[in-house]
Amino acid sequence: MRRTVFNEDHEAFRETIRDFIAAEVVPHYDEWEKQGYVPREFYLSLGELGVFGIEVPEEYGGAGETSFKYQAVITEETARAGVSFGGSGVHTALCLPYLLKYATEEQKRRWLPPFVTGEMMTAIAMTEPGTGSDLAGMKTTAKLSEDGTHYVLNGAKTFITGGVQADRVLVCCRTAPPSPQDRRTGISILVVDAGSEGYAVGRNLDKLGLKSSDTAELSFTDVRVPVEDLLGEEGEAFSYLTHNLPQERLGIALGAYAQAAAAVRFAQEYVTDRTVFGKPVAAFQNTKFTLADCKADVDAMQAVVDRALDAMDAGELTPADAASAKLFTTELAAKVIDRCLQLHGGYGYMREYPISRLYADTRVTRIYGGTSEVMRSIVAKSMGL
Repeated sequence: MRRTVFNEDHEAFRETIRDFIAAEVVPHYDEWEKQGYVPREFYLSLGELGVFGIEVPEEYGGAGETSFKYQAVITEETARAGVSFGGSGVHTALCLPYLLKYATEEQKRRWLPPFVTGEMMTAIAMTEPGTGSDLAGMKTTAKLSEDGTHYVLNGAKTFITGGVQADRVLVCCRTAPPSPQDRRTGISILVVDAGSEGYAVGRNLDKLGLKSSDTAELSFTDVRVPVEDLLGEEGEAFSYLTHNLPQERLGIALGAYAQAAAAVRFAQEYVTDRTVFGKPVAAFQNTKFTLADCKADVDAMQAVVDRALDAMDAGELTPADAASAKLFTTELAAKVIDRCLQLHGGYGYMREYPISRLYADTRVTRIYGGTSEVMRSIVAKSMGL
């Protein structure tokens, strides 16, 4: 069936991204995975290509597009090639919406131009050791100084994607104790300069997958943050975080679908070339039926994400819709990729084969952005259950 979610501009952009990946990413990707991060110069290359500025208004150096579908193209093309752009997905898909919606005009003029070029990389710090998905339970605090000129930030964060190389981090912290009636009150976002005294980057965490994406532990010891770097209103951050979750979860759903589609392509290529018992693996009925099942599953995932993409661009994607899309695609992608790895036999377990990377990379999609269990709770609540 003809896919209608993308137009000619999206497809032209796809060709540009595909060529860029082939020339600038694939030849170096093994090295990036071994070192645990992409070179900082690579982010400047993405900035020069225009990747970081797609949704940034023209007055700040961007292209001024409002469609999320360009980010979807990037997600699909990186998965197709079995690579990633390191921590840059957080920079554009997670941090940018907060800056566009809640930053003041002065903050936008200060932050968005270097954001677009890649000279100022960003990350967002929500998760803390021991809290997981319970954002209302965060312990990191920021107390206003007596003269009212700055906050004093103390605490720790973990699992911060892009945190090793970030220049500015959107730190979620408590600027007031929670009220007895609502634990979600009193949380604010400070856009913290990573060069500040008392700001420390811990380990680049050794993950199961997503090896080229740096993931950090951060700590703050009496970090002075100017009041001018408060994002939005003090104490209102929980509502901000909730507002951006549909887009975040759609992005994860897209990634899961794209990884499953890539897995089917990798498996089809492998079984066509690989010979056992004197004939191609693709000649066996089990292989044909397995790939047919996987293709049908990928078609279903594509229908879900395409509908969600249209809803996102129309401003109609609800939290429950996004949760449903994420739940469906991430759970199903895991099954598809597992079956495609099985068709590779022992070679599927070797990291030199992209199916092995996909198997490890896709596991986290059922965890971050809200676990599958949280997604089920959201969908059930929307059903009145």
